[in-house]
Amino acid sequence: MSEAAIRFEGVSKYYPLYHHMVRGFKSFLFNMPSAIREMRNSRFLALEGLSFEVKAGQSMGIIGKNGAGKSTILALIAGVMRPTRGRVEVAGRITSLLELGSGFHPDLTGKENIILNGVLLGLTRREVIKRMDGIIDFSGIEESIDQPVRTYSTGMQARLGFSIVAHMDPEILLIDEILSVGDIEFQGKCHRRILEFKEKGVTMVFVSHSMGSVRMVCDSAMWLDERTIRMIGEAEEVVSAYAGGA
Repeated sequence: MSEAAIRFEGVSKYYPLYHHMVRGFKSFLFNMPSAIREMRNSRFLALEGLSFEVKAGQSMGIIGKNGAGKSTILALIAGVMRPTRGRVEVAGRITSLLELGSGFHPDLTGKENIILNGVLLGLTRREVIKRMDGIIDFSGIEESIDQPVRTYSTGMQARLGFSIVAHMDPEILLIDEILSVGDIEFQGKCHRRILEFKEKGVTMVFVSHSMGSVRMVCDSAMWLDERTIRMIGEAEEVVSAYAGGA
């Protein structure tokens, strides 16, 4: 049996809510202990008591309404957030397909950003250069590749961002609603590359509102409802239940 690449144990995440001192600063000073206690107890709950595993080589879809906590899970896996309670364990090198193009330097050219992002994702400069032609060809923006990224449209940046990650060697891949990048032809290329990663045994966590994509990409799925797990199991079973009860 495969070992867990990702494990959540009783994970909760909440954020403090900050309020204006509606009763005034003087009142706050005279009632400081109770005011501080009230501020500490006032919080927004993003996730509550999540426990689950993603086995190495498994593709798990995370579905649910907006605000259910899907992107928070990805942020916890990526390590950009820490849980308020519980424990998150990750075994493997993480590559993210989240906000495509968000890490580009606007004054560098497309080629220069490919090298920069490739190195940040764990490749050597020489390895990135070897993959350069494939990345540029996949992106379909050859005519603009020597121009500063600040001249690119949002769509062009997203295409280049996906193309860079598509030519990496991820162990764990986090995907957040990015398979609608570009035109239909490019979307098809994105889907095919994701399926190639799946065939290679890359562990994937896929957040999407597209039930067709979840069915196609994922072995299992988790339905989040009101910031906790409503259902977890085979992708087809969970998607069908969500479609019937969402």
